[in-house]
Amino acid sequence: MTTTETMKQEMRAVLEDNILRFWMEYMQDHEHDGFYGRMDSQNMLHPEADKGAILNARILWTFSAAYRVLSQLSTFRSAQGDASHLKNYQLSTYLDIATRAKRYFIDHFIDPAYGGVYWSVDYTGQPKDTKKQSYAIGFAIYGLSEYARATGDQEALEHAIRLYHCLEEHALDHDHGGYIEALTRDWQPISDMRLSAYDANYPKSQNTHLHIIEPYANLYRVWPSAELAQSLRELITLFTDKILNPATHHLDLFFNMDWTRSPELLESYGHDIECSWLMHEAALVLGDKEILACVEPIVRSVAAASEKGLRSDGAMIHEANLTAGTVDDDRHWWVQAEAVVGFVNLYQHFGDKEALGKALRCWQYIKEKLIDTEHGEWYWSRYADGTLNTVDDKAGFWKCPYHNGRMCLEILERI
Repeated sequence: MTTTETMKQEMRAVLEDNILRFWMEYMQDHEHDGFYGRMDSQNMLHPEADKGAILNARILWTFSAAYRVLSQLSTFRSAQGDASHLKNYQLSTYLDIATRAKRYFIDHFIDPAYGGVYWSVDYTGQPKDTKKQSYAIGFAIYGLSEYARATGDQEALEHAIRLYHCLEEHALDHDHGGYIEALTRDWQPISDMRLSAYDANYPKSQNTHLHIIEPYANLYRVWPSAELAQSLRELITLFTDKILNPATHHLDLFFNMDWTRSPELLESYGHDIECSWLMHEAALVLGDKEILACVEPIVRSVAAASEKGLRSDGAMIHEANLTAGTVDDDRHWWVQAEAVVGFVNLYQHFGDKEALGKALRCWQYIKEKLIDTEHGEWYWSRYADGTLNTVDDKAGFWKCPYHNGRMCLEILERI
């Protein structure tokens, strides 16, 4: 048995028995519907925590994608006469959870008056923070388009298309290109555009554009319109011409409206490797040979730049602030998941066997250090000295089944 075959089997087990099972068993809110907003690092549920748009859109995407990919895998293996995959299989349950997530998101997060999505609702489902964050709208498109892709559901597709038009109408900067970070509920300027308290207050960011190109590519799979194709082309060009730093091959993080860069020199290794494969995916989905020829060398150079964050234990550290001379060398769960996919992408499309070795080493680190085999899901991170982060959430606004769940699904589809 090859190492890649072993990795696929292991990831299938982690996906179903560790990640999906955790969210099904512990995070469904049976009193107020939808999903609980938070479980802390001590596995204590906080049933009255606010419910975030990011978390709920990512749950929608994850269970929709799991249903789609595992259904395809089941059909393939049945055709091969292999019935072993039927053990502990829960396809109908995954579809039920995806449908629950779709219904809750449409009914509680989509703003019926002004369009777009609320940033958060309270634990009963009433609007809480009603600002319009482009990042959150992007994830709503991602989740809804994936549900449509998995099921053919027209309601989800129509909502995804309407949200795309909301971004194009209200958040697109027609003068300089790209998308404004945030606006008020009725799409007016807002002073604090930060995605989180850890971000700088700039009108444009790499992170938001990364998570707009991602849903736009997914929407294009089920709605291949000419206008969306043009939006994808423009986004890819923004990454190659504006967001990529040609001197370092890293992606810069924060920008003014005219795309002048923040003077602070930041390197986010997780975003670098994540962007390398998401930008490649967008070009592949678009199917434009000229765009793909432009993108593929950049895919490899950005992935190579991200390796500055690799450490001898196989993990990739979070980020560095070169201006301040500081390094965040925590091993975050999401960075490891994206590193595995990014390096497998290099192996799959460019025949890079060394990249496959890096993916396998990172996967080994994940198995040994980040998966909570007792309670389910993954820990947020480990510190540089190897001790466990017992502060950050097990599930919450930002801790979702998306990065780790997607890693497993990507490997199942790719190898």
